Formats: sequence, C-alpha cells, structure tokens
Amino acid sequence: MGSIQRLMFSAGLAALAASPLAAEPFRDRAPEEEVVYFVLPDRFANGDETNDRGGIAGGRLDHGFDPAHKGFYHGGDLAGLTERLDYIQSLGATAIWLGPIYKNKPVQGSPGNESSGYHGYWITDFTQVDPHFGTREDMKRFVDAAHARGMKVYLDIITNHTADVIKYRECPQNDCAYRSHADYPYSTRGDAEGQPINQGFAGVEDQTAENFARLASADYAYTPYVPTDEEDVKVPAWLNDPIYYHNRGDTTFSGESSTFGDFAGLDDLFTENPRVVQGFIDIFGTWIDDFGIDGFRIDTARHVNPEFWQAFVPAMLERAEARGIPNFHIFGEVYDGDPGALARFTRVDGFPSVLDFAFQGTVTDVVAKGAPTANLARLFAADALYEGGVDAAKRLPTFLGNHDMGRFARFVREAHPGASDEEVLKRVILGHAMMFFSRGVPVIYYGDEQGFVGDGGDQDARADMFPSRVATYNDNDLVGTDATTAEANFDMRHPLYEAIAGMAKVRGSDPALRSGDQIVRAYGDEPGLFAFSRRIPGTPGETLAVFNTSTKPITAQVQVDTGSLAWTSLHGQCAAAATAPGSYRVELAPLEYLVCKSEAAR
Repeated sequence: MGSIQRLMFSAGLAALAASPLAAEPFRDRAPEEEVVYFVLPDRFANGDETNDRGGIAGGRLDHGFDPAHKGFYHGGDLAGLTERLDYIQSLGATAIWLGPIYKNKPVQGSPGNESSGYHGYWITDFTQVDPHFGTREDMKRFVDAAHARGMKVYLDIITNHTADVIKYRECPQNDCAYRSHADYPYSTRGDAEGQPINQGFAGVEDQTAENFARLASADYAYTPYVPTDEEDVKVPAWLNDPIYYHNRGDTTFSGESSTFGDFAGLDDLFTENPRVVQGFIDIFGTWIDDFGIDGFRIDTARHVNPEFWQAFVPAMLERAEARGIPNFHIFGEVYDGDPGALARFTRVDGFPSVLDFAFQGTVTDVVAKGAPTANLARLFAADALYEGGVDAAKRLPTFLGNHDMGRFARFVREAHPGASDEEVLKRVILGHAMMFFSRGVPVIYYGDEQGFVGDGGDQDARADMFPSRVATYNDNDLVGTDATTAEANFDMRHPLYEAIAGMAKVRGSDPALRSGDQIVRAYGDEPGLFAFSRRIPGTPGETLAVFNTSTKPITAQVQVDTGSLAWTSLHGQCAAAATAPGSYRVELAPLEYLVCKSEAAR
C-alpha cells in the first residue's frame, strides 16, 4: 500500500470512528437509519482499464465500449468504485445501491440505433458479473471493503425481463404490437380461431406446476424463436427456453400489457409460472449467500404479477436471515407519484418498501416549481396508507432525481431559467435538506453532490464522474462550480458535497431524525413556511425542521410540544428558548432551513 493509499485508508477509518453509527454493528442498523448512495458503476470510476472492452474483440458494436458516446460503456468498474469508498463514506453515505452488475448483452438495437448494456438492465447471465465491470472476485472485494467500513451494499435486481434475444417470426423488425389474451388465448395458435394447442392449460389464474406443465407451445400469440448464435447465451440454462416468456409483443404500459408485454422489446418473463418463480429465488438467493448482500432494489416491480412478489419477497428475507442479515432491505421500483398506488404494492404485493416517487414529485413541485407547501402536508398525511402505516413510511427510500427521470438540479433550472446560480444552488440544497430530515431513507444520486445537471432523463442523466469524453455532458453548466464533466469530479469541497455531508452528520447524530415519528407543524397555500417535528415516542424532546421555500424572509411562530422549552441549534440560527409553552419563534432567510432540537421536557 502506497503512502497516498495509507493516508486515504487512515482518513476512512477516522471518518468511520467519528460517525455516530460507527459503534453499532452495521448489520443491526434498521433500514430507516441508512443514507444511501446510488451509483451506476460504468459512470463512476475506472479502476482497471484492461476490462473496458469486457474481453470482447472487434469494434464498439461488438464489445460496446465507446467513451465518447452517451449510450455505450465508458469504463467505470468495481475496482474504481472500491478505490473511491472514502469519497462516498465521507459524504455521509452508510449504504451503496449498486446499479445492476450482472453480465449483459453488450450491444443491442436496430441498425443506427444501437447502444450498450452499460446500465446493466439487459441481462444474459444472472450468475456472473459483467466483464466490463470486473469479476466475481472484484465484486467480493468491493462488498468486503464496504462492510469493513460498516457500509451496506444493496443490489439492483431484475426479474421482469432479460436482454432482447427472443425474436418473433411475424415481425422481423422487432416492432411487435401487443396481442391480448382475449384475441390470442393460450388455447389456440395464432388467434382465437387458430389450431387448438396447450390442451388443459387453465390460464394464468392457476399458478401451479401441474397447470403450467400443460403449457407446451409458446406460439399462441406470436411465433417466438431464438437466433442460432444465441441459443445458449442465457444463464441459468432454463432461461433460453421461450416457454418461460410471455411472447405477446411490446407493452403499451396500460391494461394487461403492463405485466404481460415486452418492455421496450426486452424478453418479458412468464413470472406466473412457478418454475420462473423458483428460478429467481435460486438466482438471487445465491447472491445473498455468496456475497452477504444487505438488500435489493427491485426494478420494474409494477410490471410483475403480485403472486410472484408474494413468494419471492419472503423467500429473500428468509435467505438473508439464514445468512445472518436481520435487516435486509427490499424496496421496489413503482414508477408512480400517487401514494395510494405506491401503498398498494406494500399491501397487496407484499413489498416491505417502495421507492417514494410521491415524495420526489412533491418536493420537486414545492422546492423547484413553487407549489404550495400544503402539498407536502398532504403527501405525509398519506403515510397511513402503507402496510404498517407511518412506521412503514420511515423505510421508504426518498430521492430527488434518478437515472431514468433526470436530476433535481435540472428540474430547478427548467423551472427558473432566469434564476441566479446562487438561487439554483440554494434550491438544490433545500431539496436535499427536506430529503435528509423528513421521514424516509435519503438516496443521493451519484454526481448530484458535484452539481451535475444533465440535459434530460435516461442517457442524458448519466454523466461520468471520471473525465468524460461525451460532448453533451461536457457542455453542461454544473451547479456550484466552474468545473465541467471533462475533468474528474470528486471535489470534497464542492458546496453541495459539503452541504450534503453536513446534513448526513446532523441526521446521524440524532435518533429522532433517523427513525422518529414525524408531526407536520406548519404549511400554507403558497410558497413559504413548512415545518415538522421528529421525536422518539416515550422520549422527551423533539427535533424541529423548518423550511422557507419562498424568496422572501420569514418570521413566524411554530407550534411545538409544551414541554419543549430549551432549544439548541443543529443547523442555522435557532432561538435558545420557546416564546411560550407550545410556541417557538423561527426566522429564516429566503430558501433557507433550520434544524432545532429541544433538550427535554420540564
């Protein structure tokens, strides 16, 4: 180990020792105590240039590596991520959500529209690390290094689809419209008047092995086939059989096609089939067994039938418990801003938690777009809808933007095109403060702490942390800095990095901010004051978070507990005493926030 590495390692140990959570065994932390850093490994750090092409010969349409194109591999890998753990931990993250690292189809897409599997969602081998990211040994080194620091690792997993391998003879251009159960039943070939097939198959309502044994022909809607050069490309081997896929054409994201259609042409798995259910229990249970993974983020959860999750989720929790992981965190991606729609997946499908898209949309409306702060009160009032009520809401991963929809800083810029750089920075910081101090598990999207903006969603929101060669990334005006993505962006003195690290330190120092009940204290029908208290039931005192979403200063009285008389400041200028029992005076500059803590009831 060189001198620089020794210094970095020592700094990491010092940061770990200083953390309020460091003294606790990391396995004992409840999900709501974490701060999560979400990273796409291809875009973070390149620690091993020898794997940039994944060991594949030929040109970019063979190996998928083209660092100048936003839709191809850029070279980031597990080795680079491991080398940068100090940077992530010093930001205050206690868990890393790792974008999918399984072996992908390197390139797919029609001629002229090709892109690569750099994002990890086009899986061919569910048992191996994609060679562009490294090896299983590299994965073990990364997980072990994170665990040695007391950091958890959450894997992004996919059960809805595989890479696009299966083709349909009726549409060689791969533009296959969805064909419904009514028009194309399982009992006939081609359409409702076709030749009888699959005699005795009772449909997907009977999800037993005996019933699915009668599903022998997969050509009820289309005639699926696997190209000869890809007949054995998927692992485990059972995934190569078209009988284990829906084969009904592309989803329209509505009606039955939402769960039975191909997602953008990707092979949609027949998750009603018990063989598929058990297959994925085996696949992802092995990742828990082999690496001691601490949780799963589950992709495209809403596009899979509830019965699958009702079997899969308990099996994963049991597998983790057997591995000595008592707080295994599972959260599904349900891309919907309605709390009722999100809650359904906790009540019906059995998810312990879901990504809080409702929080993301509401904070964006209030902080970036100037919506009334009453919208936040309505959001939190819906916490009772989740299975487990308000306690379950504490485990919802909250976020401001992501790799699909885009970055929060862009939402701010688009809402305020004439705003100064200072105002944009303040609004971005304010959004993060709401995320860190309200109920839920804050998720930092990699690069947000360096002021990344992006030009849109998907590929446009996935800039490189290491020096980028993508012109449309490098022309972005980053928030809070004169730097560009053409240079490395691991600046621990960036104002957003420092602000977020400060929030994480405050949150980590106060149990009420990590897991306390939340009581909304103030809101209005326009931009301005929003306040809530966090407190541990049965414990005296409370922590008050107050926000000003307007561009005018605010002075107001906020209701607090009558016993909360003496106060200290965790952030900002907090009054030392209540104005009267039950009333606390706050003063906030435009787009600022306070975090104030009462000592104890008297």
